[in-house]
Amino acid sequence: MNNPIGMRIPPHFGKEGIEYTSKWAKENGIEVLDLPILDESVKNILSSYQIGIGSIDGKGCVGNTDILSEDEGKRWNAVLSLKEQFEQVSALGGSVIFMCLIPENSLLPKKRSLEIWKETFPEVVGLAEKNNLYIALEGWPGPAPAYPTLGTTPEVLRYMFNEVPSKHFGVNYDPSHLVRLGIDYLRFLDEFGEKVLYCHGKDTALLAEDLYDLGNLPSVFDSKYDFSEGAWRYTIPGHGEVDWRKVAVRLDALKYKGPISIELEDHYYWGSLSSEQEGIVKAKDFLQTVFHKKKTGGIADVKH
Repeated sequence: MNNPIGMRIPPHFGKEGIEYTSKWAKENGIEVLDLPILDESVKNILSSYQIGIGSIDGKGCVGNTDILSEDEGKRWNAVLSLKEQFEQVSALGGSVIFMCLIPENSLLPKKRSLEIWKETFPEVVGLAEKNNLYIALEGWPGPAPAYPTLGTTPEVLRYMFNEVPSKHFGVNYDPSHLVRLGIDYLRFLDEFGEKVLYCHGKDTALLAEDLYDLGNLPSVFDSKYDFSEGAWRYTIPGHGEVDWRKVAVRLDALKYKGPISIELEDHYYWGSLSSEQEGIVKAKDFLQTVFHKKKTGGIADVKH
């Protein structure tokens, strides 16, 4: 067990640019960066700092997406856009495409979204297979009130993987979302472990007083915390409910060699560059105690 520690790029790092972020990452023990885009210039900067390529956001597929539009023309234009991106990412050495599938109309009933998905997504997975890429679905359930993201619960994932059975189509394992939804995050690995293509380092704290006030419903008024809807809040790893050592044992048994990539969404480490830096370093230090037998240098390869 010696997974590289990576990170998604928080907003204040993003404002500083990829050169600054890569240099900071190298100096602070971050081995992999997840990217909004991968092009030649980004690849060259990462290589110069010996930073590995993590997941790359699927073009138009992180949020409301035309892939799930009721307009057939929009859907197929989105497929063509992904085809272009997949070819470029593959040529530049990328491996994992990160997607959060929210329908264009976020109030669309989920059954209807799945009907649309079934019409379009096999073509997208075929493009991933052709380009030797892996599509990892994000588990964020999406915005209230509908929570429309596809692929966030075992019920829906079973359906999706049965309809499109491909080793190039799987999940981004992020236990923070499973905790907030009340889904057993270890049992999830027992059932879907072979489908884990990427892993986020993020946690969730359950808030007892707020649970009494709200039950499992969102707050009517403003939440006390960023990245919260009332009775829970996202945290850095080690500050929430997840037993990361048990997660690590299971991922090791599954022979998962990819990164544990910090997704910083924590009220206490947010709002400024210095806060983001502090949160990333604390998360990295904790994750290294769990996932590193020893520290290594050099570029981290993402393998599946």
